Amino acid sequence: MSRVKEVQALAEDLERALGDPHDRTSPLSFARAMALDEAERYPHELLGFLMRHGFHAFAVPPEHGGRAVHVEDELMALRLVARRDPTTAMALAITHVAYLPLWLAGSQEQRSRYARAVLDGGMVAWALSERSHGSDVLANTTAAERVPGGYLLTGEKWLIGNATLARTALVFARTRQEGGPAGYSIFVVDKDTAPAGAVRELPRERLHGTRGIDISGVALQQCFVPEANRLGREGEGLEIALKSVQPVRVIINALPLGAADTALRLTLDFARRRHLFGTSVSELPHPKAQLVACFCDLVIADAVTAASARVLQAAPQYAGVWSSVTKYFVPGLLEGTVTRLADVLGSRHYLRSHPRYSVFQKMMRDLRVAVFAEGNAATNLRNVAAALGGLLAPSTPAAPHVREAVRERCPRVFDLDADLPPYDPKRHSLYGRGVDYAVLGLPGAADDLLSIAAGAVGTEADLWRRCAAVARRFLGEIDRLRTEHGQLRTVLGRDFGRSAELFELAGQYCVVHAAGCLVQLTVRSWACLTEPFPSGSVLLACLDRLWRQLHPTQRVTDRDVVDAAAAALYRLHDDNRLFSLRNVVLAHVPT
Repeated sequence: MSRVKEVQALAEDLERALGDPHDRTSPLSFARAMALDEAERYPHELLGFLMRHGFHAFAVPPEHGGRAVHVEDELMALRLVARRDPTTAMALAITHVAYLPLWLAGSQEQRSRYARAVLDGGMVAWALSERSHGSDVLANTTAAERVPGGYLLTGEKWLIGNATLARTALVFARTRQEGGPAGYSIFVVDKDTAPAGAVRELPRERLHGTRGIDISGVALQQCFVPEANRLGREGEGLEIALKSVQPVRVIINALPLGAADTALRLTLDFARRRHLFGTSVSELPHPKAQLVACFCDLVIADAVTAASARVLQAAPQYAGVWSSVTKYFVPGLLEGTVTRLADVLGSRHYLRSHPRYSVFQKMMRDLRVAVFAEGNAATNLRNVAAALGGLLAPSTPAAPHVREAVRERCPRVFDLDADLPPYDPKRHSLYGRGVDYAVLGLPGAADDLLSIAAGAVGTEADLWRRCAAVARRFLGEIDRLRTEHGQLRTVLGRDFGRSAELFELAGQYCVVHAAGCLVQLTVRSWACLTEPFPSGSVLLACLDRLWRQLHPTQRVTDRDVVDAAAAALYRLHDDNRLFSLRNVVLAHVPT
């Protein structure tokens, strides 16, 4: 079976197991999710159902009984859960995230032991952040003092997922008094065997969205941890943490993708049934344009996340920058998407007890957790800004080894049907900053669009030529960014690295990266896409959304393009398919 068909079969099997979320009798119904949300209750029963259906296996490698071979499989599974309830998806993901440092740096015994626990539904907490230091982990003060046979851990960790419910916590602690990059290590703390009074759970925090999640903290006081419970060598904690977060910054985008899919689907349910001024709301020019814009946002976010998930396997040495671009760009984009949809849905988006639309406000609240969890927008944009000089280097695209890498890697990254090596977090690097295949492969993809246009006729040929022309405009933006980057460095000198202007350039680079992902996925996955994709109208409408992030007053579409993109959107809605480049039929009970 091809890779695309494997993901489709996986997704549709999961959909059948989960059922139509509008059906109150389905295991993960909107009604059940809303009831738990109103009560601020942890979704124990829902997680139990998912464990019995094998969802926990997506976090565990095959050698320990799991099925974590392809990142895109876990991404799809979480997305389908999140379209029903982002809270349950987040609860599931927290333990998956916490297992990654064990997979990356744990001993064979540690990996095996905690893999079994995860598969059996056990929870793990990843205790990294502290109340006073946030994302500045090198300022963390939780200390691990060496004593005979192990360490004594003292300090407090805060805003930690599963901190109260999990019996096991991975604790990031200072092992050198002076700290520094080599001054931290990670320890496995077993609450059930810790000395009495050595571990104390902090009060659970009440949340705006994902209300049922266990977000709290732990206080450690002279907590003895055997040396065998340290992950890796002493001083490797920061490296393990930074490598572990790379896949997390990709996978967490399943939450906004799932939430935005439901928000768009609910809004279409309303807009296509509601009649005003003699026609449906969805056919009024302004609401139609809004719906198409939101559809394009989802397609763009889908493309960026899909490419980043594949890079984790195809080119893991460059996943650091890719994952930061994705984590910065996708949640913020989709947060704006759902806000725009609320305008179309009108007052119904504000209701908590409407029999059909009340879940919209929950999706709107829950989505925001992805904006700041596992590194907020500023943290990830800082990572992109730090790498921007290398990404914009004028010699990079012309270097023979880079051209060869583009020819080899771009098809593996952007052809959704291409085989990938099994995922292995040990292949991640902290230093692969200067290569972005989304941008480097864009010139060739623009040429491919012209070739597609040459083989088409009439309106379709014109659409593909227009897509190629806009793709080349984005290449011109790289030249502009390179020039402005150099000028800024000269003007600001030592203040350059932390300047707001540099961050702004980094944000603009992310837009060009998104365009590269979208165009390359279109041309390189051409043979495996299903109607209404590939579509020149949808691609041009998506490129218009991105172009106007850089140049708000410059439109590259027209009313005919919007109408054709709307037809593609309405077809997916009629067919009850995921709003994605992937062909996934969703569970549905006819009403």
